[in-house]
Amino acid sequence: MKFYKKVLKNGLRIVTIPMKDNPTATVLVLVEAGSKYEKKKVNGISHFLEHMCFKGTVKRPKAIDISKELDALGSQYNAFTAQEYTGYYAKSDAKHFSQILDIISDIYLNSTFPDIEIQKEKGVIIEEINMYEDMPSRRVQDLIMKLLYGDTPAGWNVAGEKKNILNMKRDDFVDYKKEHYLPGATVLVVAGNVTPKKVMSEVNKIFKNVKRGRKTDKLKVKEKQRRPKVLVSFKKTDQTHFVFAMRTCGLLSKKNSAFSVLGGILGGGMSSRLFQKLREEMGVGYYVRAYNDAYTDHGFFQISAGVDNRRISEVLKAVLYECNRLKDEKIGEEEMNKVKECLIGNMKLTLESTDDIAHFYGGQELLKREIKNAEEKAGEIRAVTALEIQTLVRKIFTDKNLNLALIGPFHNRAKFLKILKF
Repeated sequence: MKFYKKVLKNGLRIVTIPMKDNPTATVLVLVEAGSKYEKKKVNGISHFLEHMCFKGTVKRPKAIDISKELDALGSQYNAFTAQEYTGYYAKSDAKHFSQILDIISDIYLNSTFPDIEIQKEKGVIIEEINMYEDMPSRRVQDLIMKLLYGDTPAGWNVAGEKKNILNMKRDDFVDYKKEHYLPGATVLVVAGNVTPKKVMSEVNKIFKNVKRGRKTDKLKVKEKQRRPKVLVSFKKTDQTHFVFAMRTCGLLSKKNSAFSVLGGILGGGMSSRLFQKLREEMGVGYYVRAYNDAYTDHGFFQISAGVDNRRISEVLKAVLYECNRLKDEKIGEEEMNKVKECLIGNMKLTLESTDDIAHFYGGQELLKREIKNAEEKAGEIRAVTALEIQTLVRKIFTDKNLNLALIGPFHNRAKFLKILKF
């Protein structure tokens, strides 16, 4: 699929993916502003600011003005915040492209942060935090980041701490936005039944006079580990949710295709090794996943599952055994081909709609500053060899590189530490 990229003089990058046979259009704005860019006392502000951008602009003073206009277009719209970026998008009938671009751009550029709305939204954010704390399969992902990166931005919760949320003031939002919501740190993506000429015409009207600024960078992650580590969070649950993590490499590494195949072998689909072991053979859990969680300057390979509390030790040993097998037993050609085609097929299935396409191209441009299409990525996956996987496994699956975070009815971390051996 062909795409067109333009860069305005102020640094704003515009990526257009024309899809003339698709009846919809998606406008997505991505900006380099996430929890890894935050200071300790305002941890959570990237996510809070994302909420506040829907609470009113100069042109649309109230939240209802924004939602009512988008709903009247039959639009799907939302926003999201992660460790390294925030995104705002709207999807509608392609004939409404100019209007949804105007709304999303208005949210990004002209939010007013009314103080009365800030105070009300604090309660919403705190309840969102409470919701995640009641979801152990979600909460354990926060714990593994804390275990790996400690009291640094990479280890902080994206939603922030409750005390921070309660202490935030309007000036905090204004200052943070000035530091990070800058054209040079932003990608605007349009995918759907629109032409690049039309997109640039509309974008220039809105963005060409937006001034450059000096972006505040994030703190670089420093990787250091000499021994296995365990973090246990006690909670009366019916299942134990755990994450195994091994430090690997960042988003720009050429090894990521091999890590994708490794993830597929261990936890990609119902025929994967760990799914067969934990669910079909042992009958101890419903889900199991394995993948490389990569960021711009660091990454870790993770295996996660929710399993029977009474059999957690047995399960952890079984997972380590399956990982250890990969060091000595070369993966067969049939399994390699099956996993590769599964990965490629799943990737293409996620690229059927304009919003999926916008995220696929926009995320690459924002974080990597280069874009590869689905066929190029498929080629990289098909080029991975069994020897390459084995070499990776021998390097990262070591005792000193093991980390385990879990949530369940347990207090004693020592018993789990004893299990952490390949």
